[in-house]
Amino acid sequence: MIYAQLPQELLTLIQNGESLEVEFKKSTTDITKDVYDTVCAFSNRNGGHIFLGVKDNGTILGIQPDCVEAMKKNFVTSVNNENKMYPPLYLTPIEYEYDGKVILYIRVPVSQEVCRCNGRIYDRINESDIDITHHSDEVYRLYARKSGSYYVNKVFTAFRIGDLRADLIERAKKMTRSRVKDHPWLDMTNEGVIRSAGLMLKDPSSGKEGITLAAILLFGTDQLIMSVLPQHKTDAIFRVVNTDRYDDRDVVITNLIESYDRLMAFGKKHLNDTFHLDGIQSVSARDHILREIISNLLMHRDFSSGYVAKLIIERDDLRTENANLSHGHGALNLATFEPFPKNPPISKVFREIGLADELGSGMRNTYKYTKMYSGGEPQFIEGDIFRITVPLSEVATVTVGPATQVATSDTTQVTTTVTTQDKTERMMELIDFCVVPRSKAEMMKHLGLANANHFRKAYLKPLLDSGKLVMTIPDKPNSRNQKYVRVSKP
Repeated sequence: MIYAQLPQELLTLIQNGESLEVEFKKSTTDITKDVYDTVCAFSNRNGGHIFLGVKDNGTILGIQPDCVEAMKKNFVTSVNNENKMYPPLYLTPIEYEYDGKVILYIRVPVSQEVCRCNGRIYDRINESDIDITHHSDEVYRLYARKSGSYYVNKVFTAFRIGDLRADLIERAKKMTRSRVKDHPWLDMTNEGVIRSAGLMLKDPSSGKEGITLAAILLFGTDQLIMSVLPQHKTDAIFRVVNTDRYDDRDVVITNLIESYDRLMAFGKKHLNDTFHLDGIQSVSARDHILREIISNLLMHRDFSSGYVAKLIIERDDLRTENANLSHGHGALNLATFEPFPKNPPISKVFREIGLADELGSGMRNTYKYTKMYSGGEPQFIEGDIFRITVPLSEVATVTVGPATQVATSDTTQVTTTVTTQDKTERMMELIDFCVVPRSKAEMMKHLGLANANHFRKAYLKPLLDSGKLVMTIPDKPNSRNQKYVRVSKP
């Protein structure tokens, strides 16, 4: 039998290896059971490509020619059987030939419904098909992705507008002047503001009206927030000297507007506000960066998750992490990024009161001001945990922060900041220490450091980049036998 040749775009997928959306199955004579697990996982996540007759490492083995038709028939029958796959999927394998070998290719589209295989729910995480049937948080997030509904629109009919903080609503009304001098909220009652923002809805099950979770998160008392969302918390950590724990910390458990204030104050406390010009205008690149990443951290998190949102300042970077209802995985590209609304009611209020701009602008602004502030580029990593990493130059943290040497408590631990001169002296000491080849562990012990990531970024990489140290096994930089030696005495 004559088969069509494998198209170049499919060959490229094979050559690039397995990924979130590509899976290889050996299956040279029959459809293996785990093929259906992958179909289910792809259907529940972003869709994907399955190649039968290909080893895990991408080597094309081929399918025995006399088994091709039987395998196609068995596959189609199984995915259309609701006792096997629910809801049934209408997929047809396509046979292709490459270098005299036959493979089967299956394109699995993303499903509008949650798919089950043999009664189990699978999700695609990195390159694996994970059974999440008994993981309630993961199952909820999957259903939320499929339904397009928003957790923050959950209605609480037991609470009314009077249960919210009138002073916060009044403050929000005044803050609208930062955008529009005569904003319509200024002349509204508190109830008018809440209704205008879409924060009061009808419960679809009872037909009764109530305030939403978004309203409570924005304007609720701390006690009210804890009663409906006990996992709500944001952890701010400053970790520059004591890299094993932290130098300063603020656990923020309050409404989103005052959380923004607390996190901004924490960032300003620990990051230098260096001088920058935008055209002929002096700007605070630090404040612009903090505004964008903190508003993103508060607006776009998955509030149903128990994962603690974090703002982390370290010597080399500023990071945020939050649970996320992802619509993809991997690094986002500024040129191709398409913004997706996560919590529209919260985002709307943040925009109206001047804490955020239009959807998608935060990423552009973060790029712009990071280049000013440190000369680097930020990273935005989409996944079930959304991460933003902003690189920092040494001047950002080197001379700021707490200055005492006393540990006051488990929640506020402060130490003296290392100066630029101190670091230079330690690097010179390290160069002298490496007069004979030394391992990374020996070098860290010599400096009294315990954080390998900090040591690599702050000391080892700069010395390697400057040529003052070289690897003893340069062809295998990650070898466990790798050591480092100085080139010449500086």
